[in-house]
Amino acid sequence: MADNPLSKPVVYRVAGMEHVVTRGDVVYRQDEGAKLLMDIYSPPSSNAGSRFPAVLFIHGGPVPPAMGAPKQWGIFQSYGALAGASGMVGVTFNHRLHSPTDYPRSESDILAAVEYVRSHADELGVDPSRIGIWVFSGGGPQVTWVLRQRPEYIRCLVAFYALLDVRHAIPPNADAAIRAWAQASSPAAFVKEKIAGLPTFIARAGRDQPMFNQAIDLFVSEALAGNASLDLYNHAEGQHSFDMLDDNERSREIISRALAFVQMHLKAV
Repeated sequence: MADNPLSKPVVYRVAGMEHVVTRGDVVYRQDEGAKLLMDIYSPPSSNAGSRFPAVLFIHGGPVPPAMGAPKQWGIFQSYGALAGASGMVGVTFNHRLHSPTDYPRSESDILAAVEYVRSHADELGVDPSRIGIWVFSGGGPQVTWVLRQRPEYIRCLVAFYALLDVRHAIPPNADAAIRAWAQASSPAAFVKEKIAGLPTFIARAGRDQPMFNQAIDLFVSEALAGNASLDLYNHAEGQHSFDMLDDNERSREIISRALAFVQMHLKAV
């Protein structure tokens, strides 16, 4: 973990982060002998009967097990605290995306995490009708279900340097099953028809790998063709994971704008 850049916190802070109420290692799913855990970051003003909107932070991947539990990385600890200090319940959790073949299992974990937060809303102090999804990097395909299903309780979507289209990444001679998976797992394939009414915030890193930026560009093109409510922020000099690695004003501006976006659409301000 010492050599893991994801052990760093994000480069933006707000007042009150140190006073957020944290509840760790909540078991949200037991499957195949595994206990899947989440951490809950609640506003300092939490008390019995409080109801706050929730933001679920979906880590990227694939993540080799040797890298440790993503919810324990500095990036997610700080994002959880940022949400809690901003009048929302931040939810960070581990999902089983260890290899490219794990995407289906990972999606089922994510759906279980969302369901746990909503079904335990009283216990967690959450308003189950106000949920935001914030996804990172290789976790991009894991928000396809939001566009396919369009649940009313998902009020907004945020994607940071995310792989929002995998169709361009598969080999041209890929078999039909792989092509079908790529189509079904690409948010860009659904966004034109399904994004209406879903506020979406996209953060793009100008110095990112072409695979990621091509995916984002395809998503944005399709979203605009569908006349989406889309906020796009390009960090021209930013690298992948700029929110941890590029300690500059543009990084802080984008994180701040993303937080304000979620607060507004979840009515947390």
